[in-house]
Amino acid sequence: MAQPSRSAERAGFAAIAVRLLMLLALSFAMMARPALAQTILRDAESETLLRDISRPLIEAAGLRPEDVQVILINDDSINAFVVAGQVVYLHSGLITRADNANEVQGVIAHELGHITGGHMIRMGEGVRAATGISLLSLILGAAAIAAGGGEAGAAIMSMGQRAAIGRFLAFTRTQESSADQAGVSYLHRAGISGRGSLAFFERLQNQEFRLSIPQEDSYERTHPLNRERLAVLEHSYQNDPAWDRPTDPLLEERFQRVRAKLIGFVDDPRRTLQRFPESNRSIPARYARAYAWHRNHHPERAIAEVDDLLRERPADPYFLELRGQILLETGRPRDALDSLREAVTRAPNEPLIAAMLGHALISTEDPDHFQEAKRVLRAAIGRDNSNPFAWYQLGIVYDREGDQARAALATAERYNLIGQPQLALANAEQAMLGIPVGTPDWLRAQDIAMVSRSAAQRADRRQR
Repeated sequence: MAQPSRSAERAGFAAIAVRLLMLLALSFAMMARPALAQTILRDAESETLLRDISRPLIEAAGLRPEDVQVILINDDSINAFVVAGQVVYLHSGLITRADNANEVQGVIAHELGHITGGHMIRMGEGVRAATGISLLSLILGAAAIAAGGGEAGAAIMSMGQRAAIGRFLAFTRTQESSADQAGVSYLHRAGISGRGSLAFFERLQNQEFRLSIPQEDSYERTHPLNRERLAVLEHSYQNDPAWDRPTDPLLEERFQRVRAKLIGFVDDPRRTLQRFPESNRSIPARYARAYAWHRNHHPERAIAEVDDLLRERPADPYFLELRGQILLETGRPRDALDSLREAVTRAPNEPLIAAMLGHALISTEDPDHFQEAKRVLRAAIGRDNSNPFAWYQLGIVYDREGDQARAALATAERYNLIGQPQLALANAEQAMLGIPVGTPDWLRAQDIAMVSRSAAQRADRRQR
């Protein structure tokens, strides 16, 4: 076999250098911005609970509760993260595996530490420092290759990439330690025990043992070793006056309900029914079984579980909501109306329940229900305008009424929320043609058109 020429060898090493640089940049991007491709779970009861358990911690962090969101992601792994702004993302797997509300509070306190520390904003500092090392190694390696030292040049590049990644990982570990300490202070100020935080780190450590993840050192990790974190945090938590303070029993009861319904909703129905056998008559168990039977296409058994719950707590809006949801999703929207109307009456500040009532009213195909549907949906959107499904339903009402301009505006709102700028732009422009100029709806359509046009242009540039 013929030996490659010197020029071909240099070209090959240059290609390797470029590829290494691209891979390094990609790895930084992946570490700096966790994927948000997972489905966001919207549930009125869960969102209310997360707001309530996080409120004292948000206030302790010096933030305004109305400015901070805690969002639930449909992902079975035990994880939580922040990306940008004042938003904490919790994986569903974290909730379903937590033993109590206090463990989740410990995680939220840690993530708030990332927000107050500006860690995602400062991520660029770590990337720049690491990229500087990477670029220097690429330049030195290329110079060595040009001088005829192909193997030496490749070695310089490889060592440089490893040093760059090591620098970046050290940066992220420092941020994680900082967030740990911030979480300690927020739990202390809020008068909340750190027991849950320690229990959570112990669970993570046990999981790493089961997965045979090396525990010798943290050099190649984004986070410190959990045993290191436990050693640092244990003293602070155990000496805090709140160490032996129990969680409010009503709050804990609500958490166990939400945890059970989430298991019923996201887990395999057969596993849920095994985990919560019919001999278990607790409220969480019946709640989980109701969701499992519904997902397993046994609406009669699901309704029986919910009716059993309602006999015990007839005014519970979330049990009423579930009863209406089961009837609606099994093709009985008219039968769902009484339960959903009662749920809205019992929980007038829950826009997600109101949106479901609007959906049921429309699904009856009865024109006499359309005015009520429009009123209910407009009220829901007035409280939460970030619900694409509510906008979709409102668009249907406008379309049935013959108001094509406002149907187009509702559709533009929906596409704007789900990240479809070209479709949002087309519908916003259509809406502006039929809505009087200068009115609030016309101005809103104009705003969507401007934002969507810019987003569509950026997308086009990226594709080129």
